Amino acid sequence: MTDIAIFAAGCFWGVEEKFLSTDGVKETEVGYIGGETSNPTYQDVCAGDTNHAEAVRVHYDSKMITYDDLLELFFNLHDPTTLNRQGPDFGTQYRSAIFYINDFQKLSSENKIKYLNDNKFDNKIVTSIEKADSFWIAEEYHQKYIRKKKQNSFFS
Repeated sequence: MTDIAIFAAGCFWGVEEKFLSTDGVKETEVGYIGGETSNPTYQDVCAGDTNHAEAVRVHYDSKMITYDDLLELFFNLHDPTTLNRQGPDFGTQYRSAIFYINDFQKLSSENKIKYLNDNKFDNKIVTSIEKADSFWIAEEYHQKYIRKKKQNSFFS
Protein backbone atom coordinates (compact mmCIF):
# COMPACT_ATOMS: atom_id res chain seq x y z
CA MET A 1 0.00 0.00 0.00
CA THR A 2 1.31 3.45 -0.91
CA ASP A 3 0.74 6.40 1.39
CA ILE A 4 1.65 10.07 0.97
CA ALA A 5 3.48 12.50 3.24
CA ILE A 6 4.47 16.12 2.52
CA PHE A 7 7.45 17.89 4.08
CA ALA A 8 9.14 21.27 3.68
CA ALA A 9 12.70 21.68 4.96
CA GLY A 10 14.43 24.33 2.87
CA CYS A 11 15.39 24.00 -0.78
CA PHE A 12 13.46 21.04 -2.11
CA TRP A 13 16.28 19.62 -4.27
CA GLY A 14 18.34 18.12 -1.44
CA VAL A 15 15.30 17.22 0.63
CA GLU A 16 13.85 15.26 -2.28
CA GLU A 17 17.11 13.37 -2.81
CA LYS A 18 17.28 12.33 0.86
CA PHE A 19 13.74 10.95 0.81
CA LEU A 20 14.13 9.36 -2.62
CA SER A 21 17.25 7.54 -1.40
CA THR A 22 15.36 6.00 1.52
CA ASP A 23 14.18 2.38 1.44
CA GLY A 24 10.41 2.22 1.29
CA VAL A 25 10.03 5.52 -0.56
CA LYS A 26 8.57 4.73 -3.97
CA GLU A 27 8.36 8.17 -5.59
CA THR A 28 8.76 11.86 -4.85
CA GLU A 29 7.64 15.10 -6.41
CA VAL A 30 8.77 18.59 -5.56
CA GLY A 31 6.32 21.44 -5.53
CA TYR A 32 4.69 24.28 -3.69
CA ILE A 33 2.12 24.16 -0.89
CA GLY A 34 0.65 26.32 1.82
CA GLY A 35 0.25 29.54 -0.12
CA GLU A 36 -2.49 31.82 -1.27
CA THR A 37 -2.25 31.71 -5.08
CA SER A 38 -3.13 29.04 -7.62
CA ASN A 39 -0.55 27.55 -9.97
CA PRO A 40 2.46 29.41 -8.57
CA THR A 41 5.69 29.37 -10.52
CA TYR A 42 9.18 29.06 -9.08
CA GLN A 43 9.65 32.78 -9.69
CA ASP A 44 6.40 33.57 -7.83
CA VAL A 45 7.43 31.47 -4.84
CA CYS A 46 11.01 32.81 -4.78
CA ALA A 47 9.70 36.37 -4.74
CA GLY A 48 8.30 35.48 -1.30
CA ASP A 49 4.85 36.96 -1.88
CA THR A 50 2.74 33.78 -2.20
CA ASN A 51 3.49 32.18 1.21
CA HIS A 52 4.06 28.80 -0.47
CA ALA A 53 6.74 26.50 0.88
CA GLU A 54 9.08 24.50 -1.34
CA ALA A 55 8.03 20.98 -0.39
CA VAL A 56 8.43 17.32 -1.25
CA ARG A 57 5.49 14.97 -1.67
CA VAL A 58 6.66 11.51 -0.65
CA HIS A 59 4.91 8.35 -1.85
CA TYR A 60 5.94 5.52 0.44
CA ASP A 61 5.16 1.89 1.15
CA SER A 62 3.81 1.90 4.69
CA LYS A 63 4.69 -1.79 5.02
CA MET A 64 8.37 -0.94 4.49
CA ILE A 65 8.67 2.41 6.25
CA THR A 66 6.41 4.13 8.75
CA TYR A 67 5.29 7.73 8.90
CA ASP A 68 7.24 8.03 12.15
CA ASP A 69 10.37 6.85 10.31
CA LEU A 70 9.79 9.61 7.75
CA LEU A 71 9.39 12.15 10.54
CA GLU A 72 12.70 10.99 12.01
CA LEU A 73 14.41 11.46 8.65
CA PHE A 74 12.77 14.86 8.21
CA PHE A 75 14.02 16.16 11.55
CA ASN A 76 17.52 14.80 10.92
CA LEU A 77 17.99 16.33 7.47
CA HIS A 78 17.51 19.99 8.40
CA ASP A 79 17.59 22.44 11.30
CA PRO A 80 14.01 22.63 12.64
CA THR A 81 14.97 25.46 15.02
CA THR A 82 15.72 28.05 12.34
CA LEU A 83 12.74 30.16 11.30
CA ASN A 84 12.30 30.54 7.53
CA ARG A 85 15.91 29.63 6.78
CA GLN A 86 18.02 26.62 5.86
CA GLY A 87 21.69 27.24 5.12
CA PRO A 88 22.05 30.16 2.72
CA ASP A 89 18.37 30.07 1.72
CA PHE A 90 15.94 32.31 3.59
CA GLY A 91 12.31 33.31 3.28
CA THR A 92 8.96 31.73 4.11
CA GLN A 93 9.34 29.42 1.09
CA TYR A 94 12.18 27.69 2.97
CA ARG A 95 10.29 27.21 6.23
CA SER A 96 10.32 23.99 8.17
CA ALA A 97 6.82 22.55 7.86
CA ILE A 98 4.90 19.31 7.94
CA PHE A 99 1.75 19.27 5.82
CA TYR A 100 -0.53 16.64 7.29
CA ILE A 101 -3.07 14.74 5.22
CA ASN A 102 -5.01 13.11 8.06
CA ASP A 103 -5.43 13.19 11.84
CA PHE A 104 -2.90 10.40 12.34
CA GLN A 105 -0.18 12.44 10.61
CA LYS A 106 -1.12 15.56 12.57
CA LEU A 107 -1.01 13.74 15.92
CA SER A 108 2.20 11.90 15.04
CA SER A 109 3.85 15.19 14.04
CA GLU A 110 2.70 16.94 17.22
CA ASN A 111 3.97 14.05 19.34
CA LYS A 112 7.32 13.98 17.55
CA ILE A 113 7.84 17.71 18.02
CA LYS A 114 6.92 17.47 21.70
CA TYR A 115 9.34 14.58 22.17
CA LEU A 116 12.18 16.36 20.36
CA ASN A 117 11.55 19.64 22.18
CA ASP A 118 11.61 17.82 25.52
CA ASN A 119 14.65 15.65 24.76
CA LYS A 120 16.83 17.33 22.15
CA PHE A 121 15.91 20.88 21.17
CA ASP A 122 14.92 22.54 24.47
CA ASN A 123 11.58 23.83 23.10
CA LYS A 124 13.19 25.59 20.15
CA ILE A 125 11.55 23.77 17.22
CA VAL A 126 9.82 26.22 14.86
CA THR A 127 8.47 23.59 12.44
CA SER A 128 4.86 24.35 11.60
CA ILE A 129 2.21 21.68 11.28
CA GLU A 130 -0.18 22.72 8.54
CA LYS A 131 -3.16 21.01 6.95
CA ALA A 132 -2.23 19.96 3.43
CA ASP A 133 -4.04 21.90 0.76
CA SER A 134 -3.34 22.07 -2.96
CA PHE A 135 0.10 20.77 -3.87
CA TRP A 136 1.34 22.48 -7.02
CA ILE A 137 3.95 20.37 -8.79
CA ALA A 138 7.07 22.39 -9.58
CA GLU A 139 8.47 22.83 -13.04
CA GLU A 140 9.98 19.70 -14.64
CA TYR A 141 13.59 20.88 -14.33
CA HIS A 142 13.21 20.83 -10.52
CA GLN A 143 12.05 17.19 -10.40
CA LYS A 144 14.87 14.83 -9.34
CA TYR A 145 17.23 17.79 -9.80
CA ILE A 146 20.17 16.26 -7.89
CA ARG A 147 19.98 13.03 -9.91
CA LYS A 148 19.79 14.93 -13.19
CA LYS A 149 22.87 16.95 -12.23
CA LYS A 150 24.79 13.78 -11.33
CA GLN A 151 23.81 12.10 -14.61
CA ASN A 152 25.03 15.10 -16.59
CA SER A 153 28.26 15.45 -14.62
CA PHE A 154 31.70 14.35 -15.76
CA PHE A 155 32.25 13.08 -12.23
CA SER A 156 29.39 10.61 -12.02
